[in-house]
Amino acid sequence: MLNRRILRVKAFQNLYAYEQCKGSNLNISKDFIKLSFAPDLNSMEVQDKTALSKEAEVAIKLLDQNLISRDVLKSSDASPKVKQVVLEALKKFHDSNEKDHEFLLKNMVVSAERIPQLYLLAIELLQAFAKHVEKEIEKKKRLAGNNPVAFGNELNLPNNQVLNSLRESDSYRAAIARNNVNLNDIELEIKEWFRDYIKPSEQYQAYLQIENPTVEQDFDLVDALLKKVIFKNEVTLNFFSEKDLNWTEDKSVVRSLASKVLKNAANLNEENESQMPEIAMNWDEDKEFFQNIFNFTIENDASSKALISQKTKNWDIDRLAFTDKVIISMAIAEMKNFPSIPVKVSINEYIDISKTYSTPKSKEFVNGLLDVMAKELTENGEIRKSGRGLLDNK
Repeated sequence: MLNRRILRVKAFQNLYAYEQCKGSNLNISKDFIKLSFAPDLNSMEVQDKTALSKEAEVAIKLLDQNLISRDVLKSSDASPKVKQVVLEALKKFHDSNEKDHEFLLKNMVVSAERIPQLYLLAIELLQAFAKHVEKEIEKKKRLAGNNPVAFGNELNLPNNQVLNSLRESDSYRAAIARNNVNLNDIELEIKEWFRDYIKPSEQYQAYLQIENPTVEQDFDLVDALLKKVIFKNEVTLNFFSEKDLNWTEDKSVVRSLASKVLKNAANLNEENESQMPEIAMNWDEDKEFFQNIFNFTIENDASSKALISQKTKNWDIDRLAFTDKVIISMAIAEMKNFPSIPVKVSINEYIDISKTYSTPKSKEFVNGLLDVMAKELTENGEIRKSGRGLLDNK
């Protein structure tokens, strides 16, 4: 299932993308300013290129100074034309940021909600391999006519009790339909993948030596094919990565959920679960957290960067690792806006993200900075915890 850590990572990835979009949007707005003060080649009047260039420089400087507030622009003694161009550039910048914000927020959630489709696709690949073997055996029977043909244990996979149990499961069939899962467009690839990767695999060859496999042996085979072939082979992994831009992060979650479904179908789960696993126990609640951590981080961007700058006086904030700034901003937003999450939990979560996604020295830097910030924000009342959030503040 998707836990809060995975959701934080997904939010981090999209916030990182959002910051990249903002940088591009700023460059586009600056290009608009330069174009606005470019010499008019169609004009019959003499063009003062030096003056135009200076006005462009003034406008770009004013743009940078007014990205958050337009106070500097209002008090500026720049020409009306410069102010007008800057206003237009600012509008373009903020409009583009808003569109990117909406797009990334929507796709962030869609990506998370696509997880069930991905793990069901993995299981349907196993079902497709079993069906392929069954078709091949039927073909051999037709070609043999009245002549008896020995198939050994080739029917083991088509008769696999775990896969059969899923095919007969109402909840499984409903999940397949609900998540629009089908492999109709890769029939040829399934034949090739079985021939090249499944059939020669050590696990499958050992399985063919077993007469009348038990449910446990059936489970061991499909689980091994899932983990050691489907989720190890570059070709099959490319199939999934084309469907999910965040496949690198989602792979372990999808693999775990698919394995859990197989285990449930084999009745090997100690908790005796019969339902298909959802993406989260309380998805509505987790989805709200997911969206809010993204939105709050963006809304608090200016204050977070000011706080980071204040606490890193010996550093130029622009020299800090870009990923560190995003991670620390997320942590500040979480500590300030989620009263039920203990401060230590938030700090530890973002330290872990920094280990994977930032520089080798980021762990210590993020840890030290967040400790200092948390204490100060708690003392001045900006961090207020309640319920579970008080557990580490005793």
